[in-house]
Amino acid sequence: MAALAVLLPLALGSTAQTPPPLDPGQPAAGNTVSTTTATPLPPGFDVARFEAMAQHLAADNRVPALAVAIVHDGRVLSARGYGVTDMQNAAPVDGHTVFRLASLSKGFASTMAGLLINDGTLRWDSKVNQYLPDFQLKDANATGQVTVADLLSHRLGLPYNTYDRDLERYVDYRTLARRLSDAPLKCEPGTCYAYQNVAFSLIGDVVFAATGKFYSQEVQRRLFKPLGMNDASLGLEGIEGSPSWARPHVRTRGGWVSVSPKPTYYQLPPAAGVNASASDMAQWLIAQTGHRPDVISAPLLATLHEPLVDTPGEMRSSWRRERLSSAGYALGWRVYDYAGQRMIYHGGAVQGYRGMIALLPQRDLGVVVMWNSESGLPSGLMPTIIDSALGLPPHRWLDIDIDETAYSGKGDAHAAATH
Repeated sequence: MAALAVLLPLALGSTAQTPPPLDPGQPAAGNTVSTTTATPLPPGFDVARFEAMAQHLAADNRVPALAVAIVHDGRVLSARGYGVTDMQNAAPVDGHTVFRLASLSKGFASTMAGLLINDGTLRWDSKVNQYLPDFQLKDANATGQVTVADLLSHRLGLPYNTYDRDLERYVDYRTLARRLSDAPLKCEPGTCYAYQNVAFSLIGDVVFAATGKFYSQEVQRRLFKPLGMNDASLGLEGIEGSPSWARPHVRTRGGWVSVSPKPTYYQLPPAAGVNASASDMAQWLIAQTGHRPDVISAPLLATLHEPLVDTPGEMRSSWRRERLSSAGYALGWRVYDYAGQRMIYHGGAVQGYRGMIALLPQRDLGVVVMWNSESGLPSGLMPTIIDSALGLPPHRWLDIDIDETAYSGKGDAHAAATH
């Protein structure tokens, strides 16, 4: 990481995305490996079993609904929905039912910025106040140091989650963005990590200032449409206008109750504004694992997935405590050492929704799990799938028992390729 700190200013000083040259034929550092070099999935990687687990969670009302997408080698192994959109007005969830992504949206923001950098419109080391003259931190020198890369890697020097509580109290984004000038600084920009939502979303304003086009429109035009993410949208109007969408649920004494989507974090499209289905997310996984270079180039992926700052606090909870040996933050993505393997990851949570996305470059695997409640139970599905992909001994991450006679395709990693 110390070496990265020295090299990063050099790398960020160019509009080129490619890290220092490697030996011919070798993938760039941090980039998803090609399908010719990826390690095959173990024979016991059983998609049908994972689908049965997801179905079990919904059938037992552990959660109202969830959606899972799994891709390997550029192919969709599974992209399905389970359960009902609304416990009070049940309609079945399928692969095209839309869920709110919350902070899984951050990977879209960094990718959108990367496309503009590929165009030469921006640079990773572009100063934010060059595009946003009204942007201010408490210290004038710090204000002038903040770069596009600092925004996208949470290295502004602000305290953790600055003004998130005020956002929850319905203070508008513009007011909070102006109030960043009042927030105390814990370090110089670019030198320490503290997760942000309000400040992160300044990248949307930078996109508008640099292009004259609204962030949400550019994401639709340059990512959703070319990738075939036909159910995807941004914002409250986007999800409520979807033909099928999963309502958020909270737990009461009587069980799960649906509520209206909370609009607060929808004020921050880059940080938490995307809505998408399992079908959409399968295409996003395919692109992020390097199989859509026509939309997202391999060198850009290498840059987006390269950690810039350590985040050891990520290693202290749930499955992370047992599986991770290192953790860092890249550009809109977390990067873990998961049982000796590199994993690109992000989680997301807002009222009534949870989600997780993970990429295993050496296995050329991508996984997304999304659900429409505040239960933590489905989170165990992610390490269950990842452990299986890495051939690790079984671990009971999920408190459910599956009757293996109830599904077919045991031991066949490609049995579900027709989904």
